[in-house]
Amino acid sequence: MSERDPTRASRDQDGECAGGGGEDDGVGASHVVTAFLRDRGEVLLLCRSDAVGTYTGLWGGVSGFAEGDPDGQVRVEICEETGLEDDDITFVRSGRPVQVVDDDLEPSREWVVHPYLFDLTGDSREIELSEEHDEFAWTDPTEIVAVDAETGVSATAEDSEAAVRATAGDSGHDLETVPKLWTAYERVAPTVRSIAADDDHGAAFLSIRALEVLRDRAGLLVAEREAFGTEPDEEWDELAELATRLLEARPAMAVLRNRVNRAMATAAGIDATDAAGSNSDGSDDGTDGSGRRDATAVLETTRGAIDRALAADANAAATAGERIEGRVATLSRSGTVLEALRAGSPTRVFVAESRPAREGVAVAETLAADPAVDCPVTVHTDAATASVLATESIDRVVVGADTILPDGSVVNKTGTRALATAAARESVPVTVVAASDKVSTREEVNLESGGRTAVYDGDAAVDVLNPTFDVTPPGCVSEIVTERGRLEPAAVSEVTAELRGLEDWRAGTGDAASR
Repeated sequence: MSERDPTRASRDQDGECAGGGGEDDGVGASHVVTAFLRDRGEVLLLCRSDAVGTYTGLWGGVSGFAEGDPDGQVRVEICEETGLEDDDITFVRSGRPVQVVDDDLEPSREWVVHPYLFDLTGDSREIELSEEHDEFAWTDPTEIVAVDAETGVSATAEDSEAAVRATAGDSGHDLETVPKLWTAYERVAPTVRSIAADDDHGAAFLSIRALEVLRDRAGLLVAEREAFGTEPDEEWDELAELATRLLEARPAMAVLRNRVNRAMATAAGIDATDAAGSNSDGSDDGTDGSGRRDATAVLETTRGAIDRALAADANAAATAGERIEGRVATLSRSGTVLEALRAGSPTRVFVAESRPAREGVAVAETLAADPAVDCPVTVHTDAATASVLATESIDRVVVGADTILPDGSVVNKTGTRALATAAARESVPVTVVAASDKVSTREEVNLESGGRTAVYDGDAAVDVLNPTFDVTPPGCVSEIVTERGRLEPAAVSEVTAELRGLEDWRAGTGDAASR
């Protein structure tokens, strides 16, 4: 489950960022907010101009004095410093405050930094800078990490001479940062736990977050090697254990497994290509696949894997968009389906509410507000799905997939099977939109379940079923549209065989990675 958005209302009295403001809090500390805006695996950094009183010429997130209410002030700062409005960003999470004592300033200052993470919701990365900044850059967060050679504590580039030379320079900027910027980022960065608990986002979204977790740890290990000279085998063992935990975080999501496996396999030097020497979709992995089995290799492969994954999802959506016209029915939340609808030409979209979380309602609101979807949008109860198919002259059902099984069956949000079955009854084609990485290498499926209270919180002695996913048989699926083009359900087994080769990286990596 994603966190409640405290930036749209006052935080509870026991909230972790309660108290304090731009004024001294009684012990000399000033409270400030720092927001990281995330898009396509990168975060926005701003270079402070000579119009500000401290840290001129250094890079940081969107920041400012908390003015007594960090949750409310952070959105004000984002608007003032970037020109982005509330509709352009989505709150992800806030983190524990970071204490910073800077004796290099005159006079010495103590800061309490309240970190926040937001996702960019629009397609444009253009920023309208205020006078407080004179440059901006979208960059891999690992470009700001370094390790204090004396304490071993993760720091930021200006805090340590052990800067991450192996990761610097990709953005084209000299990223000397304000104090403790990496520490603030770590407080809001994705984790294994946040991925396991996220019930609001689809598998493709969470697979990117998993690659970010692996990338961020690899970047930190590269910095530690610069500072302490750690051994590559130790780095590999730690990253292999983390990768294994990520694989186990969402067992029903094949795309997360495949993308983590691809990154690790490439770092291990395992050939993830077909006989022609390139991936079946015509792309490469962004690395030389030299098999160094160290943090630098994993850092390179995860960066390449994020780019590859984003491109695959976008290409699958674009391919599906060419098929979308007329009256369309869908359900739940799939970022790939949303992009396909934006790329297509629907004349009306019907969205099932998708209980118990009812994420379909938010999808309907998103579509209704999107100028790229120039048609009426209707949200309806899940129970009305069969009736909608029978009475509303639906031209096509378009759904996403959390996993595609080797036989062509589709694992997706509960309700997909009912929707596809009703569509088959009415002779309405069913298009599944998914990157090929969502094809599972496993015959069996582990279907996750939601909490009991989401369905029933009474005291009667009744059992509760709240399955998160169901399985739609291949006979109810007309086509699977991927970045490789249109796949018949019967052709999925060929992709399965290719993806199974990516799992070989775990052989011989020790108990932590192979259990």
